[in-house]
Amino acid sequence: MIEYFDSFYGGHIEMDGLGFAGTPVENRRPSNNDLVTVYREAREFAELMDRTGYDTFWVGEHHFQREGYGGTTNVPMWALYLSQFTERLKIGAMFNTVPAWHPLRLAEDFATADIMTGGRVRFGIGRGYIYREVETLGGPLIDNDANRELFEEQVEIILKAFSEGSFSHRGRHYNLPPQVPLRLGTLEEITLVPRPITQPVEVWQPITNATQRGLDFMAHHGIKGVIVGDTVPGGRAENLATQYRDALARSGRETELGEDIALGVNLHMADTRERAMREATPYHEEWLKAVVPLGRMPHLSKEQIQATADPAKAPLAGLPTVEDLVERGTWVCGPPEHVRETIADIQDRFPGLKRVFVQAGGLGIPPRVMRDDLEWFAAEVMPEFQPVGGAGESD
Repeated sequence: MIEYFDSFYGGHIEMDGLGFAGTPVENRRPSNNDLVTVYREAREFAELMDRTGYDTFWVGEHHFQREGYGGTTNVPMWALYLSQFTERLKIGAMFNTVPAWHPLRLAEDFATADIMTGGRVRFGIGRGYIYREVETLGGPLIDNDANRELFEEQVEIILKAFSEGSFSHRGRHYNLPPQVPLRLGTLEEITLVPRPITQPVEVWQPITNATQRGLDFMAHHGIKGVIVGDTVPGGRAENLATQYRDALARSGRETELGEDIALGVNLHMADTRERAMREATPYHEEWLKAVVPLGRMPHLSKEQIQATADPAKAPLAGLPTVEDLVERGTWVCGPPEHVRETIADIQDRFPGLKRVFVQAGGLGIPPRVMRDDLEWFAAEVMPEFQPVGGAGESD
C-alpha cells in the first residue's frame, strides 16, 4: 500500500522556447544570474512539499549544465540549504554520481548533512549517464565495464565507512588506508569522522537495464530500487520489479512485488486528459531534445536521434509522443479523478509498493508548472492514499 509521496527535481530553470519548434539545445546559454535561479526554484519546491505532506524531495546531481538543464551539484550541500526552510521534509539524492567522487569524500559529506539536518537526508547512488559530467570529473563512463567495476568498489567502501567503527579496503582502484607512518606505528585502519547518526543508512539506486550482476549487487548490499515509468500492466516497470524481487529471493529475502522500490511517473494535471496532454507536449519535446542524444532512449534509430535537433524532421520521425507515454504509464495526464484511478491501479498491481514519486526529474516542464501540479496532486489525490492528517512516519 502506498504510504509516501515524493517528487524529483533535476535542477532545471525556467526557460522559453520549449519544444521542437523552440530554442535549439546548443543555443541555450542562460547567464550565470539565470542559472543560479535554481536555488530559488528548489527552495519553493521544498517549502511547498513540506507544507502539503510530501515525504521526500529528491534532487539530481549534475555538473557543467550550461544550457540550464541541471544546476544542482553537491546534493548533501543542497540538503543543508533546503533544511533551513523546512521542518519535516526529507531531501534525497537521485542520484549521487558515485564515479565522479572519491568515495570517502562522498561518505563524509553525506554523514555531515545527516547530522546537521537531524537525519533528514536520503542517500541515492548512481553510475552517471552524461559523459561531460563523469569523464570531466575523473571517472570512466564511455567504458561501461570500467564504470561498473569502479562504482561497485566505491559503494563497498562507502558502506564500510558508514557502518564500521574502523575499516580497511584493498581493491583494484583503492588501497585504504595507505600504509603510511602514524605516530610510532603504521596506519592499518581508518575511521570515517563523522559517521551518520541515522543507522543503518538507507540506500537507493536506479534499476534501468536489470542485469543479474547489478540486481544481485543491490540485493547483497540491501540497496533499494528506483524505477521510472512504463507502469502499465505487463510493462517494463513490472518486469524490472519482478527481476528485483527475484534477486532479493536469491539473497534470502521473500518480498511482495514493489517492496523496497520507489516508482516514479511524470505528471501534468488539467481539467481534461486532452488538455493536459496538449499542454505537456512541448515539455516532452524539450526532454527529447535534451536527453535523447545522450543515449536515454537507446532503442531509437540514428536518424530519429538526429531528428530531435531538427524542428522540421522531428515531428515526422516517429519519435514517442506524450500520448504514447501516457499509454505506457510513463506520463499521467488529466484531472484529479483520472490521476487517482491511475495511482490506485498501480497500487493494486504492486502490493508491496510504499513509495511513489511524481515528476520524474521534470526536465522540460517549467518549475512553476511542476509546483502547481504538486499542489493540486497533494490536495486532491494524496488524501485518497494516506491516513487523515497527511503523510505517515517515513520509513
